[in-house]
Amino acid sequence: MRLVVSWLREFVDVDASAGEIAGTLGLRGFEVASIEPLTGGDAVIDFEITANRPDCLSVIGLAREVATAFNVPFHAPGGSAVGAAAAVSLATGRSDRLSVVLDDPELCPRYAGAVGEVKVAPSPRWMADRLQAAGVRPISNVVDVTNYVNLELGQPMHAFDMTKLAGVEIHARRARAGERITTLDGVDRALDTDMLVIADRDRPQAIAGVMGGADSEVSSATTTIVLESAYFKASAVRRTSKRLGLKTEASFRFERGADISGQVRAIERAAALMQHLGIGRVAAPVVDCYPTVAQPRTVHLRRVRLAKLLGTTVPDADVVRILTGLGLPAEPVDDGWRVLIPLVRVDILREVDLIEEVGRHHGFDRLVPTFPPLRTEPRPPDPRIARSALLRRVMTAAGLSEAITFGFIEAKAADTFRYENERDPIGIANPLSAKFDTMRPSLLPGLVDAVAHNRRHGRRDVRLFEIGARFGADGETTRLAAAWTGAAVTEHWSSNPTREVDFFDIKGVVERVCDVLSVPVRFAPVREPFLVAGQSAAILVDGGPTAGTRVGVVGQLAPAPADARGLPRQDRVVVAELDLDVLDRARVTASDATQPLPRHPSVVRDLSIVVADTLPAEIIRGTILSAAADLGSSGAPLVAVTFFDRYRGKGVPDGSVSISVRLTFQSADRTLTDADVQQSFDAILAALVRGHGAIQR
Repeated sequence: MRLVVSWLREFVDVDASAGEIAGTLGLRGFEVASIEPLTGGDAVIDFEITANRPDCLSVIGLAREVATAFNVPFHAPGGSAVGAAAAVSLATGRSDRLSVVLDDPELCPRYAGAVGEVKVAPSPRWMADRLQAAGVRPISNVVDVTNYVNLELGQPMHAFDMTKLAGVEIHARRARAGERITTLDGVDRALDTDMLVIADRDRPQAIAGVMGGADSEVSSATTTIVLESAYFKASAVRRTSKRLGLKTEASFRFERGADISGQVRAIERAAALMQHLGIGRVAAPVVDCYPTVAQPRTVHLRRVRLAKLLGTTVPDADVVRILTGLGLPAEPVDDGWRVLIPLVRVDILREVDLIEEVGRHHGFDRLVPTFPPLRTEPRPPDPRIARSALLRRVMTAAGLSEAITFGFIEAKAADTFRYENERDPIGIANPLSAKFDTMRPSLLPGLVDAVAHNRRHGRRDVRLFEIGARFGADGETTRLAAAWTGAAVTEHWSSNPTREVDFFDIKGVVERVCDVLSVPVRFAPVREPFLVAGQSAAILVDGGPTAGTRVGVVGQLAPAPADARGLPRQDRVVVAELDLDVLDRARVTASDATQPLPRHPSVVRDLSIVVADTLPAEIIRGTILSAAADLGSSGAPLVAVTFFDRYRGKGVPDGSVSISVRLTFQSADRTLTDADVQQSFDAILAALVRGHGAIQR
């Protein structure tokens, strides 16, 4: 809201400078964007008005705040030029020259109109300059008066050329199927049947609360006008404005909540300005169609509650002065005040809202800091906070940077990254745009988009992770996701920076995460539509009551989704996603008891075998462990199985692969002999030959 200081002074007797006014309101909750000096010692203060204060999207709304802050009188705008017979027939809305019909009183509960005889010409210099300073382009005296009243009172208005209307009826109705309108900006727009329009007998002449139509635009030839001053339902205007992609001064105010009591007052003010400028006259009576009259609310403000929430006692006289100055008449009662809330203050619904008003103008800087009494033991911290902090340390230590992406994504991305057997993602009924029409079923779409964004800006090596919520048919869960492309290691003289990241790099990060969360895991082959087959795995719990439960996936991103998200075709991107809620339930409680160091040495044997290249290493591991377990106490105990090499090439038949495994044997109560180890080794090799046709190299 751009406030012209000279305009403000018409309603408030304040001698403060623009800087002092801005500073004083800044202490009362109003954010000042800028102060611009104007010629003649005037200035414009640009206030950032929050959505809950539509009453301050006007000069008089801010004038009340200034008057209360400086404890000076407030003067309401000038009188009326239509006299005492302003309003007629609240139920029917008819006069001898104009008829108003509310076909949809839910979306338009009040519509006031008046007929005026005018002479269109340029506005006087003072009005044009004032409108320009407030950010509105001057057009003509008639249109400028409606814009002037909008800025002054916060009530949007519109003027129709009456000779261009079909008949003398004004209808506030929903658009009909197939109807279109060319708006004042020259754009032909298709209308939906849930959009409210202002129509004459035959066709729409304005999009209610948003913009008028070009067919009934006021021009230099206009001599008779119909002034419109109405109230439209905020949500309907917001929905229409958003769907049409059309933001105006009127929609900006209507969609935040206008004053349903100010329509006739706005027409009276416009009539007074027209008479003052010699434009013409507005004929009485004003047609005011208002079938269900809204009543102001009353809110009970308790003296004890006020003191408790503010932490200090505000004198009764100051409470009454502040509330009265803000246009909130306060009637004393035994324990406080009964406050009448005018319809313009749509933000005041509860007692605490009044306490905030008193606190703002009493001065938050005057409140003495006090520590609130603790009557109950505070809740313990949410364990997820510590978990997230731990995981951030682990991921950053692994060389990844944290990203924060949107919880809303486009439906196409949600479908691309949908897991097999997962139900349809959750759509949003009223999305911000087509890019944000679905609740994310996975963190990977946003994370992959972030990788693509970095690649477009010249970053070759990108390592990102995110901890956040995802949404599905099973509800909201927390996940950890990672995406990595580029070099496997950072550039260093001792490393090979040309080695590209692969499946095993991201798998190592996953193993580290599961290790710090005390969850033993294993990896099993998996087929997901967005991952490369043979370069992806499901992460399963390995042990405990939840053994076999899937907690996530890890693998290389398939070419199709990589192309769709804008990644270069030559890039290899590896990703992982873990369900932290499932991992929490799978946690294995570790014993705090110390374990003695092994007294007897271990024996290491390496085994290289040739097997089919389609055989997963996890199955080989299972065969080895099963064979060792079958020996029981008769063989050497097997304590570790480690894969350390995979080879395909000369000496290995096509369709086969050479796998090298390191077997570690150790006994807790004796030193193993070669015979003990050989017995176990032979049993393991025999099981591999028998089960998988393995050939020892």
